[in-house]
Amino acid sequence: MRHTVVERELELKLVLSPERSVPVPAKLRYRSDDPYAVHITFHINSDRPVRWTFARELLVEGVFRPCGHGDVRVWPTKVSGRGLVLMALSSPDGDALLEAPAAAVSAWLERTLRVVPPGSEFDMLRIDDGLAELLAQ
Repeated sequence: MRHTVVERELELKLVLSPERSVPVPAKLRYRSDDPYAVHITFHINSDRPVRWTFARELLVEGVFRPCGHGDVRVWPTKVSGRGLVLMALSSPDGDALLEAPAAAVSAWLERTLRVVPPGSEFDMLRIDDGLAELLAQ
């Protein structure tokens, strides 16, 4: 079975203080063969890009209301009339607060939801097919 990939390049902002932020090029990625997850790659000035993976459902909900706890928290806000999605990421290496344009994130999420509608993620895993193949050997 062929899998679908939905990607979107966009510029996020790393919030350093209420008055200061720096642009961070990023790529949002969704794969139908990993239907529960979204992948974000941040291109920062380092040898390797920084990658985060978390539940698509968390990002979908975070566009509308605060959600998440622990390593990933997402919530909507408005700044100067612009809709934004804030993502707070925590790791042993440090914490980051990133802001993304809500319209771009929402449009990308809508594309992922057309590829794999909510509630149909398990069907995309094709576990039964994999078990049948293993048992046939």
